[in-house]
Amino acid sequence: MTGTQSPILVTGAAGFIGFHVAMRLLDRGDQVIGLDNINEYYDVRLKEARLAQLTQHERFRFIKLDLSNRQGMRDLFAGDSIGRVVHLAAQAGVRYSLANPHAYTESNVEGFINILEGCRRNTIEHLVYASSSSVYGGNTHMPFSIHDNVDHPVSLYAATKKANELMAHCYAHLYHLSCTGLRFFTVYGPWGRPDMALFIFTKAILEGKPIEVFNQGRMKRDFTYVDDIVEGVIRTLDHPATADPTWSGDRPTPGTSSAPARIYNIGNHRPVELLHFIEVLEQALGKKAEKKLMPLQPGDVPATYADIDDLTRDVGFKPTTPIEVGIPRFVKWYREFYKA
Repeated sequence: MTGTQSPILVTGAAGFIGFHVAMRLLDRGDQVIGLDNINEYYDVRLKEARLAQLTQHERFRFIKLDLSNRQGMRDLFAGDSIGRVVHLAAQAGVRYSLANPHAYTESNVEGFINILEGCRRNTIEHLVYASSSSVYGGNTHMPFSIHDNVDHPVSLYAATKKANELMAHCYAHLYHLSCTGLRFFTVYGPWGRPDMALFIFTKAILEGKPIEVFNQGRMKRDFTYVDDIVEGVIRTLDHPATADPTWSGDRPTPGTSSAPARIYNIGNHRPVELLHFIEVLEQALGKKAEKKLMPLQPGDVPATYADIDDLTRDVGFKPTTPIEVGIPRFVKWYREFYKA
């Protein structure tokens, strides 16, 4: 399905994962329409620098638009013969959702219905959208499986991502729109987000400032390198979701459906303790961190761990990049980009 005539819409193209996905699609010969509202949730200059890389490609076209702009979104879908959609734009961040809940309903709920409506009215072949490992919320059974119930979110961010999965399922059922939701597990890497731990820690350590280490450093995260995430996104994009003929309403599994709706985890499948993560970062920077140990924050979960069996079986891929490889790559990018 490479290099198809119809362009692929990538929302959040100026964002961390969106930028990497758009770049990979362009590199393999696809036409890409990138959408972003360039909001000020974090440094706009970083978003603009990512966009500058993308706009060097002649097959890339950028549209500045807010997902919640209903008429603007209608016009976008009506005006372009979009073939497939990779929906990565969202209001991100667990902690920010405690301070600014409306940003999440506007972008992640209102914005998502505009995407679904655009897809349905314009017979899009496949919608791949970002969900999140945060949907597992209060679950403690590890590793997290797509076949587990996820009805106990512990942040509004997580609740909006679960809502996306339910909304997509509804459209898959009613309109036979092929929808695949990807639950990303703690993504990191070059061009990353400044509100994420790796970025915050790197900046602070280089500036000789203390870092806040939550849950006394006993947090465990399934840190997943961005190139692995991108590979998973593109492989699923090329495998439109289909109905599961074995699905039964008597014993409904949440992971598949009688509609063309699928959910996958994309995680590294090997949780790393935060203190070890910091050690690897210290080695890459050649500098020790001054650690300020803190309690678990509201909305955070102590551990994440992905079961990726379904992803591996269906698209033949599993993430493999260890933090010992990924963190030094991020540090190299950070030093070059910020002249640090």
